[in-house]
Amino acid sequence: MTVSRILKDKGSAVISVTGEQTVEVVCGLLSGNRIGAVVVLDAGGELCGIFTERDVVNALAREGTDAFSRPVSTYMTRDVETVGRDATVASVMARMTAGRFRHMPVVKHQRLVGVVSIGDVVKNKIEKAEREAAEIRAYIASA
Repeated sequence: MTVSRILKDKGSAVISVTGEQTVEVVCGLLSGNRIGAVVVLDAGGELCGIFTERDVVNALAREGTDAFSRPVSTYMTRDVETVGRDATVASVMARMTAGRFRHMPVVKHQRLVGVVSIGDVVKNKIEKAEREAAEIRAYIASA
């Protein structure tokens, strides 16, 4: 199973912001959309960072509520790991586990085409296991 299958199932809509938007505004987007991360794009639409719930916590721990008025570019993760549409779900899971992050932008020709989360990956794995179990039960029942 590949990332392209996950995007086909969930869609490729991505919530993105610019680095100038404030932490307060972006927290509203995270909450309102029930998501854990937004990608940060530069003026040309290129990926320049990711801002996650963890970045919010770190900002508040360092600067308290003053962080809310600062731009997300101050706190975003700049060295973003990305993945292509043809990557396997197993490889994405391994990279997320090793890097201890939960969101990975999907790019094609350096352009953002989606985001996969650990929830998407786990859902995919559960569905695969359920399909395999049903096939085994059907095989046993027909024997």
